[in-house]
Amino acid sequence: MTDLTPIETKSRLKRLGLFGLLACLDELADKPWLHEVLAIEERERHKRSLERRLKNSRVATFKPMSDFDWSWPKKIDREAVDDLFAPGFVATGHNAVLVGPNGVGKTMILKNVAHQAVVRGHTVRFSTASDMLADLAAQESSAALARRLRRYTVPTLLCIDEVGYLSYDSRYADLLFEVVTRRYEAHRPILLSTNKAFSDWGQVFPHAACVVTLVDRLVHRAEVIEIEAESYRLKEAKELSALRTKQRRTKKR
Repeated sequence: MTDLTPIETKSRLKRLGLFGLLACLDELADKPWLHEVLAIEERERHKRSLERRLKNSRVATFKPMSDFDWSWPKKIDREAVDDLFAPGFVATGHNAVLVGPNGVGKTMILKNVAHQAVVRGHTVRFSTASDMLADLAAQESSAALARRLRRYTVPTLLCIDEVGYLSYDSRYADLLFEVVTRRYEAHRPILLSTNKAFSDWGQVFPHAACVVTLVDRLVHRAEVIEIEAESYRLKEAKELSALRTKQRRTKKR
């Protein structure tokens, strides 16, 4: 059993909110079970906190990075991707943007980084761009919008997936600008994926006056990681189709 100093014991009891035990500490300080009680309570609190943060993150299911085929992309900065998993990424408050066509693993990377951040104790929110913007646009009053914006501006890390797959009107552009600006000013990082070069974001948000400023704030203090590859999903689909064709031919023999 690890010996605890009175100051360490008081600190742990306060942190856990065990004020009944704290009030009787003079009587309980020498009890051999006190350290074990504290350890059990801390493990349970940590477990429930992790479960709550995972649920709130909306990361859902994903393939682990061990399944990522690094040999497939024609271009990818592996060291830059690895840096996203380092503790310092969230701490810097800098953004990261993954740019590449459909099916090259951008969502897979985003979800793995998000999950790693949750495990490290951070609050995280993962959302597709369309879901986030539709959620914000559905708020019927300024007060309701202000409350809902906190869902995307307060978490330590915000992951926005699939910017560029749909086009949006100026209202949606203004909402994304508000999220980016608030997080920019608070030094809270955004991890974003897009299939469009920044020069093409005018097609994503046609007629929106804020696009240039939006991109400027997003990429300032940001790591932009370009991925060049054919769709890996299409590759897997072709391989599966070829396998099934081979199996059918084998059965006919």
